[in-house]
Amino acid sequence: MEIIQYKTNIHCNNCIRAVSGFLNEVEGIESWEVDVEHSDKILTIKGENINPEEVLEAVEDAGFDIEIFVK
Repeated sequence: MEIIQYKTNIHCNNCIRAVSGFLNEVEGIESWEVDVEHSDKILTIKGENINPEEVLEAVEDAGFDIEIFVK
């Protein structure tokens, strides 16, 4: 299973609801979650054969900022 993390500005449950439909359409994603308590609002994506560009595009289409998270 692949795990990819992104830094976002998804900061509350309403934001999570707003992005849900977009992320649920990305092929390969088995699960995802946003750590709204983390200062970088980390979006963790789990799945197989995930296209990182599709995730970036989906979150941006939902109206949020996103970039690959580098630890």
